This record gives sequence, C-alpha cells and structure tokens, in this order.
Amino acid sequence: MPDTQEIQSIIFAAIDELNVQREADRQVEKSLDTKLFGKDSDVDSLDLVNLIVSVEAGLAERFGAAVTLADERAFSRKSSPFKSVHSLLAYIEELLGEDPT
Repeated sequence: MPDTQEIQSIIFAAIDELNVQREADRQVEKSLDTKLFGKDSDVDSLDLVNLIVSVEAGLAERFGAAVTLADERAFSRKSSPFKSVHSLLAYIEELLGEDPT
C-alpha cells in the first residue's frame, strides 16, 4: 500500500496546481485541516473538480493505479471524503488498500 506521505504529497501538488490559477489572496492552504467542500471551504465547485482530476492523475502517474475518486460510492457516504484534505487522504488510502479481486 502506498505511503501516507506519498499520497499527501500528491494532494499538495494538486493544491499547488490549483493555486497557480487563483489570485494571491485566494490561495488554498496546504494543510490536512484545509476544508475542500462545504460552507467553511474557500474552494468552489469548479476548483474542487479540478483538484480531484489532478489528484487522480497524480495517483495514476505515481502508482500506476487508475483511481476514480468522484463516483457514486464517494457521494453516497454519510460524511463526504471531499470535506477536507485529511478526509480525502483517508479515502484514497482506503481505495488503494482494497483488494482488487
């Protein structure tokens, strides 16, 4: 299973890509506590989609794993895996740790 630090670095790299497109006063903080979704988030829906796509691409490049983050399984959860960087990280670890058989 991939290391937590490796996954976190992929998420943070996606945040860096997102921040390139944002104004200097609207930068997304690279922290496990950063809110990605919901009323306390500074990330709008388009930014979230871009972030998810970037993370999926980073996972595929780094681990050779085609991971779909935004699917029915993710959206049917009681607590969104996109709520924060921490919850996204935990969700990715869960997905990558599953037995594909």
